[in-house]
Amino acid sequence: MMIVIIKILLTAFFLFASSIKIFGWQDKIFQIQLEMFKSYGLNRTIMRLVGIVELFGALAIWLSGTLLAPLGAMALLATSVGAVGCHLIFDTWKQGVPAMVTGTLSAIILWSSKGLILALL
Repeated sequence: MMIVIIKILLTAFFLFASSIKIFGWQDKIFQIQLEMFKSYGLNRTIMRLVGIVELFGALAIWLSGTLLAPLGAMALLATSVGAVGCHLIFDTWKQGVPAMVTGTLSAIILWSSKGLILALL
């Protein structure tokens, strides 16, 4: 049950975040995120790519029993680790707290898929 709750939280967060990065539909948040990406030396194309990776991860974590579920968790973990890194290098650690939380939750989902991953090896 805890895994389902974590998946719901991650999906809600990353569907919202990715939709803004991809479509820019919420102008205020979009502009803040775009400025952050630019301050990290990244551009709009990279921001959209990050959004696509987040969208893939948010959807794929629900495909239990397939390789796509752990790949989705890895995608979310990778974007979270990247965000933490950028915040630590360019901002303050406090701005990285949400990414630390999503990274931890993504790692829990990935760990819960360890049996499937090991079976494939």
